[in-house]
Amino acid sequence: MIRIENLSLCYGKRTILDDISLAVEKGECVGLLGANGAGKSTLLRCLARLATSDSGSIEVDGKAIDTYPRRAYARHVAYVPQHIPDDVALSVVDLVQLGRTPHLNGALGARDRDMVIAALERVNMAHHAFSEVSNLSGGERQRVAIARALVQEPQLLLLDEPTSALDLKYQMETMALIRTLATETDMTIIIAVHDLSLAARYCSRLVLLAEGRIRARGDWQHVLTADHIYHAYQVEALVGEVQSYPYVLPIESGDVR
Repeated sequence: MIRIENLSLCYGKRTILDDISLAVEKGECVGLLGANGAGKSTLLRCLARLATSDSGSIEVDGKAIDTYPRRAYARHVAYVPQHIPDDVALSVVDLVQLGRTPHLNGALGARDRDMVIAALERVNMAHHAFSEVSNLSGGERQRVAIARALVQEPQLLLLDEPTSALDLKYQMETMALIRTLATETDMTIIIAVHDLSLAARYCSRLVLLAEGRIRARGDWQHVLTADHIYHAYQVEALVGEVQSYPYVLPIESGDVR
């Protein structure tokens, strides 16, 4: 479904993405990993058509993304940024309803309103439906942004560290929801993840970026090795499983060899 070929992007003299090639199939949940500045957010922004590469190509469903009309692309692709503004002068339900815009030829219908409430229920925010977005916490705003993306009914969902402002309970619930969307609806999901243990547990495939290039890709056992983690993050780590749950534990240099 997604084909990225030889994608490169520079800001001034700084290379952000360096010859990235990646294929993502329908129903996959791919976790993008890497240190700050590795290129995760920029790659997502390129996929969302919010940033333009210097070279290379991106195709969605066999078509170059720049050939889609804006409205048609919004029916294919939804993007949830890392930082959700806190000054939005809308209620939660009004903001989520905006996600239906690409599908509307007039006013919202009963099905549209039902989808909005269902999406808020999926992210445990229905009780805040008529709250002002500006009164929500950062984690609550992230969940509302995910609900807005869900009502777009996208085939491709792009999420930039959607659990960064969530507590442990909602981190797990959000990642479980994302995995369920991929497995039960065949939605393709590409998600930048800060927590390596969460990524290993919930993503079907991982892609590790370092200095704008793909360092490793595959299942978590292949990607999350001590060598790969040290190369990407400059820290040593213990990697293993407890009762079949994968974990990555950073350690101080020299503690374990």
